[in-house]
Amino acid sequence: MSKPLKIVSISSEVDPYSKSGGLADVARSLPRALKRLKHKIIVITPLYSQVTDIKKYELKKIFSDVKLAVSQDVFMEANFWQGELMKGLPIYFVENNKYFGKNKNIYGSQHENARFFFFDVAVIELIKLLNFEPDIIHCHDWHTGLIPYFLKGRYKSDPIFTRTATIYTIHNLTFQLGQNWWEIPSNLKDDGRTPLPKFEHSPAVERINFAKRAIMKVDLINAVSENYAKEILTKDFGEDLNIILKNRKEKLFGIVNGIDYNDYNPLTDPGLKQNYGPQTVSDKFKNKEYLQKYFELPLRREVPILGMATRITEQKGFDLLMKIFDDLMTLDIQFVIMGSGDKAYEKFFVDMKKKYPEKVGHHLEFDTKNASLIYAGSDIFLMPSRFEPCGLGQLISLRYGCIPVVRATGGLVDTITDFNPNTGKGNGFVFHKYDSKAFLIACTRAIETFRHESVWSKLIQNGFRESFSWRIPAKKYVLLYRKAIKNKLLSNNHTA
Repeated sequence: MSKPLKIVSISSEVDPYSKSGGLADVARSLPRALKRLKHKIIVITPLYSQVTDIKKYELKKIFSDVKLAVSQDVFMEANFWQGELMKGLPIYFVENNKYFGKNKNIYGSQHENARFFFFDVAVIELIKLLNFEPDIIHCHDWHTGLIPYFLKGRYKSDPIFTRTATIYTIHNLTFQLGQNWWEIPSNLKDDGRTPLPKFEHSPAVERINFAKRAIMKVDLINAVSENYAKEILTKDFGEDLNIILKNRKEKLFGIVNGIDYNDYNPLTDPGLKQNYGPQTVSDKFKNKEYLQKYFELPLRREVPILGMATRITEQKGFDLLMKIFDDLMTLDIQFVIMGSGDKAYEKFFVDMKKKYPEKVGHHLEFDTKNASLIYAGSDIFLMPSRFEPCGLGQLISLRYGCIPVVRATGGLVDTITDFNPNTGKGNGFVFHKYDSKAFLIACTRAIETFRHESVWSKLIQNGFRESFSWRIPAKKYVLLYRKAIKNKLLSNNHTA
């Protein structure tokens, strides 16, 4: 039996302490799953003092006023706090009120790169203070991208990290630094090879491409689905890093995210009006009724509700939905959406509620308390994404007996199979071309299938039988960790 690994997992957000999207879910659930596999793991994240409730989570300050050499001749201070993500799984927080204490939003600073430059240095120094000699440091998304770079540079000879391998997980390659990478003039883009600029609030620091530097220095790279790992090697999905990724494709892997089946369980979910499961799926309608009341819609059990719970952004396919919305409204359906984002899209749903008051409901902010009601109360879940690295919404919807309509992209390809009424196989409805007509056809197929109660029941049970817990992905990550450690050892021997 292989010995347990010592793992550090680093993320800019971890649910329930801070959350803007699916990254926080993964950063919570994967460490828990690894802990259940008997590995020794710690988690490190920023302390957003206006977001994270120190008293509620019983956090304790363990190091105060630690002086950090952020870059040459630049020193700053940090405090470090400790909590518990689950029994025996410590989570540590980096506190600096200048960078993580001023706003209620966890992102959106004009100095976003400076914030996470500081954070990445603080993480490495915290690991040293804890005297935790990791086998693996797992870096999640761009905010952590300088850690592999620093470990191959300024910390190369540090005895704590002699045997440490690194993995960098790409959750969404669109995000590479604290601003849009495509808005930086080509002559000013970070090539990833030149020394970092001195740490200060300067345009040069804000142009550092954290993701690029991680990809160039990390021991192994992974994307959050097998299909997305292939897509980012292409010009269409590679976000200007496809050539670099192609050059390192032997180090690139894909592992589909899971969901925590303890958190997402219609049998025990405290946020539901009525709990239910595969054997009591008829009780789902009580949540549907409650959802209709919540959105001030007529109480009609026989009408399919099409639901969305998502960030309202271009990536999620809203331009397709807008084009077909009036066509959908000619059908006997209801539509509900929960989420926030692009104001132009939000205004569209406000206008549609006025135009179709008996058919449309919206809640234009993400209500964590009632989010699972969308899945429990809706019949059909829409994900017409232009691209979707993995997606958690389709996995949660299957868990709640809500049938997804998705575009064949990213992780949606790896998790949703088009329903075939002749064979009874499949767990959702899939369209391929990013086209409004193709989306409308898929929606219509789902709506018409809903009218056939016995067929729809079979489809719901297909979804219930799927397993997308973290158990299998966590085991795959352990294999990837061991591969990274082996690669690091071979690299050390080769260098020696």
